Amino acid sequence: MHFRRAARRRFGYARRDDWGAQMDFLMAGLSPQAFWAAMAITLFAGFVKGAVGFAMPMIMISAFSSFLPPEIALAGLILPTLFSNISQAFRQGWRPAVDTAIAYRRMLIATVIAIVISAQFVRAIPQDLFLVLLGLPITIFAALQLAGKKLALKLEHRTRAEWILGGIGGLYGGISGVWGPPLLVYLLSIGADKLETVRVQGVVFLIGAAVLLTAHLQSGVMNAQSIGFSAALVVPAMLGQSIGFAIQDRLDQVKFRRWTQILLVLTGLNLMRRAVGF
Repeated sequence: MHFRRAARRRFGYARRDDWGAQMDFLMAGLSPQAFWAAMAITLFAGFVKGAVGFAMPMIMISAFSSFLPPEIALAGLILPTLFSNISQAFRQGWRPAVDTAIAYRRMLIATVIAIVISAQFVRAIPQDLFLVLLGLPITIFAALQLAGKKLALKLEHRTRAEWILGGIGGLYGGISGVWGPPLLVYLLSIGADKLETVRVQGVVFLIGAAVLLTAHLQSGVMNAQSIGFSAALVVPAMLGQSIGFAIQDRLDQVKFRRWTQILLVLTGLNLMRRAVGF
């Protein structure tokens, strides 16, 4: 009897120790309040992404930066971004996803190259100038579209625009984990419909997220401390996205485009807010 009690105590402590070790791995040294706040923010960010196809990394990095160390904040969004974009890219089937990758290959190539280069300088490059240079033109463009201005991109300029905007998005994405706004500017300017817009975002963001993960495994941002935290955030991200998909399916083309423009304005304003430290 004494032996059984001793064994139960010993194995009970072992189970508690294992549970504690697992939670330490997932929480990356954060306080319980910070960890659960990050989970709640990711749930909301996943919902927004499911509804309109983008903005999850922007919401996460903006909120995380107010209470998490910069590298933990960046690492936290990488795996949720990867898995949510797998779901988004292949939601309409694998064939449309492959066709989209081929059609937008120039933007993909430019994004990948720029992410690989800029990710290596994540600790060295000040973000303020990047934030202003990206946020200001995006805000102006989206605000003009929201006001009814037709800013359509001419067919002969599209190839050049794909290379340029893909490169800009990748340069910023390697540093901050957010590379969606330039792609949204391009899709709005060519008048892409709702299904194409969401699918293209999913494919481009998926490939970019895979490259970002690889780049930051090399840069050290994704490490033994941060990878568990990023994995934990996959759960609320996918739950929120599944709820958002139901909203997306009910949005007609006009409402979807309007909400995309509004979120893009907010994205640009938020980038500039971060630049001035407000």
